[in-house]
Parts: sequence; structure tokens; C-alpha cells
Amino acid sequence: MQAFTLVTGQAAPMLAANIDTDIIMPKQFLKGIDRSGLDKGAFFDLRFLESGEPNPAFVLNQPGWREAAFLVVGPNFGCGSSREHAVWGLKQLGIRALIGTSFAGIFFDNCQRNGVLAIPLPEAQLQRLGQVISQPATATLRVDLPAQRIELADGSVIDFAIDGLRKQSLLLGLDAVGSTLQRAEQIRAFEARHLAEHPWL
Repeated sequence: MQAFTLVTGQAAPMLAANIDTDIIMPKQFLKGIDRSGLDKGAFFDLRFLESGEPNPAFVLNQPGWREAAFLVVGPNFGCGSSREHAVWGLKQLGIRALIGTSFAGIFFDNCQRNGVLAIPLPEAQLQRLGQVISQPATATLRVDLPAQRIELADGSVIDFAIDGLRKQSLLLGLDAVGSTLQRAEQIRAFEARHLAEHPWL
């Protein structure tokens, strides 16, 4: 899993409420047996017209946001089904972090397990951030996970909170299995001790 430390990039505004996982990754892209090609599926019905051409009205197709590394999103982002493909597609599209007021619980956990930083902010701070990034000229952010801060193009800073275990996993690029394997020696020692104490098992 790709580690997250300091990331600088454009932030695109997507502030509508209740953007669900079917919008993020439509069901027709869930048929594959691997994770390949999910970047094409991300926001497919918003990104493309019926003709297959890019939709010029969609923010990620507009100059200044086409290579966005961050999305500033509306409340309850990632609601709906628990499909992990939604996060895989965002990651393949180049999205490193999501910044919003609230995220659906399973989606929030899927982000952390796949190296996408999800940052909840108070409404007032999010609205201010949304105003700053509403123009490509001021939409560059620097997200500093070790210091837990977002640096805006105007020089101002927004601090954010994150659970210590989530932070450590993202900094080290570890998913749940990788985090567990950090304690492999302790696990093996416990297994040996437990078997010695309970030889009938």
C-alpha cells in the first residue's frame, strides 16, 4: 500500500451531499476478477456523456482540476453500499485524500485500509476551504499527515485530528494485514506459549 506523508496537489470541489458509492463506482464496473481499470469507472456517469465523450460540466474534466490529488466533498460522502471498489477507483484515479465534514462508516474504513486519507473537518472550516479551492489558481493544497495540517495556497493552515492507529498505518503504508504482521514475533511467541500450556489442542 502506498504510504501517505506529505502530498501536494490540486483539490477539486465536489460539495454535493450524499454522494454514494454507486455514483463513485457504478455497478457495471464490479464484474472484474481483479482491480484493474477501475479508474475508468470512477464517477463514470458524471465524467462521461452518453456519447462517451468527457462531460465538460464535471469538475474533474475541467482545466485546473483534471489531475486533482484531493477532493473536497459534501456531507455523508461514500454512503450506500459497502463496495470497496469505490475506494480502489478513486485511488487509481489519483485521489490521495478526501476532505469533508462526514463520511459513511464503512467507506471511511475502506479509505484507511487502501491508503486514502479521509479528513473530517467542522462545517465552517470546510466551507472556507471550499471557497479557497473554488478557483484552480488557489486550489493547490499541501496535506502534511505527520503534522496533521492542511496548508492552503493563501498561506493559511487548517489543523485536523486523526486516530493514532490510522495515522501510523497510513504513514507506513500498511493495510490491516501489514499492521498485524508488525507483531509477528509476539504472535509466534504467544502461539508457542499457548500450545505449551495446552498441549492437547
